[in-house]
Amino acid sequence: MNRNMLSLRRLISSLSIVLMGIFTTGTTFADEKIVSIGGSVTEIIYALGEGDRLIARDSTSYYPPSVRSLPDVGYMRQLAPEGVLSVEPDLIIAEERSGPQETIDVLAAAQVPFIIIPDGFDRKAVITKIQSVADVLNVSKKGELMANEINDELLSVERSVGEYDGTKKRVLFILSTAGGRIMAAGTDTAANGIITMAGGMNVFDSFHGYKPVSNEAVSASTPDVILMMTARGHSGTDEELFSMPALLSTPAAINRQIIRMDGLLLLGFGPRTGEAVMDLHSALYGESQ
Repeated sequence: MNRNMLSLRRLISSLSIVLMGIFTTGTTFADEKIVSIGGSVTEIIYALGEGDRLIARDSTSYYPPSVRSLPDVGYMRQLAPEGVLSVEPDLIIAEERSGPQETIDVLAAAQVPFIIIPDGFDRKAVITKIQSVADVLNVSKKGELMANEINDELLSVERSVGEYDGTKKRVLFILSTAGGRIMAAGTDTAANGIITMAGGMNVFDSFHGYKPVSNEAVSASTPDVILMMTARGHSGTDEELFSMPALLSTPAAINRQIIRMDGLLLLGFGPRTGEAVMDLHSALYGESQ
């Protein structure tokens, strides 16, 4: 089978799983045993007051803290079918880009509904995600109330951020520095979305996704601030980071400007997105503007 045919087969498989999930959303899931894949999806389930319906979660689901007592079926992008099936779920609710596809295929063959929740990196995407999860859980009214509340909060945050009329900070988001090579965020990423919402400017808007970048490209991007996650061991100390050849001559390194935030809060695009935006905005520009 050539690569094009394989890609087509996987696309058809994915679409059939999504359609299967949509088809079952009219069913009451009150007695179902649910596995949640993706930290923001899990947060939404708990925020809706439906956390007691979960029997397991993935490793990115660590908020609220009570969820950590549930079995962990693995990392959302490296799921093994054996781990997921071992908890005998009736339903799996997963963030977009969960996988790999081979695991989703196995779960489909086992007739376990695998419902994919659409992702995105702005206010409207957060609202859509909340309502989508609520619809799957058959608590649409709860979802509507929560979505309206979060939407109002984010609109208020947008107004607050918009009051800043100074020069935008140039922000370099570093996903990792493994092997001495910087993996940075381009467009169409959660990092780019949160930087934009907080009133910053992503220094790498010339490519999509997260990619390794050369030392020369990092230096030429002249970031004012480095943004990183605190969780999952993504970096060393500030001193080690600023001494990297790629960063040594940048304004961020010269002025020792780095912001570290919890990864799920920063990049989750769930119920706490307003908090994340304001925290990042304040870190970039200070409490008083």
